[in-house]
Amino acid sequence: MASVNKVILIGNLGKDPELKFTPSGIPIAKFPMATTERFKDSEGNQREQTEWHNIVLWRRLAELANEYLKKGSPVYIEGRIQTRSWDDENGQKRYMTEIVGDRMQFLGRREEGTSDDTGEEPPAADKKETLENEDDLPF
Repeated sequence: MASVNKVILIGNLGKDPELKFTPSGIPIAKFPMATTERFKDSEGNQREQTEWHNIVLWRRLAELANEYLKKGSPVYIEGRIQTRSWDDENGQKRYMTEIVGDRMQFLGRREEGTSDDTGEEPPAADKKETLENEDDLPF
């Protein structure tokens, strides 16, 4: 049987994207993203539950996120769940679950005064990105 690792999120950035480069020069952007579910509890009261997701984008998607997104920006991310582990300075095993995005869509309108020199909207970031060499990871 085939397996599927697919995530679709619509939410808001928790802070500005952080752009870095691998030793071989590949751009990588990371940022936290919040998704909020609104529901009524058993007593009929409105409730909210917010989940935070660690987003990782590579190559052109990373550059576009860095250029057009900021804290609070609404965005659509499609990708896969990835968990990585490492030993911290005390020898303790640590884990982090991330969403590695391969599609992104900007959802907000551009605010006045934030357009680039061309006055155009951000390009669609709908391109599939793949990781060529996980040894290039900067962490």
